[in-house]
Amino acid sequence: MNPQDAPQLRDIHLPPDPGWWPPAPGWWLLALLLLVLGVFALRLAWRALRVRRWRRRVLAELDRVVAAHAVQPDSARFVAALSQLLRRAARQLDPRAATLRGEAWLDFLDGRWPPGRAPAASFRSAAAHGFADAAYRPSHDPALQEVDAPALAALARTWLAGVATELAHA
Repeated sequence: MNPQDAPQLRDIHLPPDPGWWPPAPGWWLLALLLLVLGVFALRLAWRALRVRRWRRRVLAELDRVVAAHAVQPDSARFVAALSQLLRRAARQLDPRAATLRGEAWLDFLDGRWPPGRAPAASFRSAAAHGFADAAYRPSHDPALQEVDAPALAALARTWLAGVATELAHA
């Protein structure tokens, strides 16, 4: 065979460069992982925002109760408002807390201190003397005169801050 009679062969053909779409399976997995992490982070941020807003609202209400007591001292009204506020907060932790009365209510309050945040005083202490039933006593009852409003408000503030922390980690 003569070289001039041979068909002309073309050089090796390279495949075209790969396109950017569709991505390789590894990129799909990375995108899925980032999506899951993003949803998880948004959920945590949303929960933290709700808890922070709830805490700010509850502590503002506590400040209103304390301010109202400072303007017009009425221990029965102060204790009733404080007890109502604590009950609403306690319902966030345990819906059955709203039905507790007397010693069971005090046990619940004293049992829900966050670890390491329990103060020297408790809701059974002298600062909260008669707290369990003070809202149901007449205004002129001598037991109401023994209620230490600033100490009780400080105790409630610490407890509410602990509840907000517990809700944030729930």
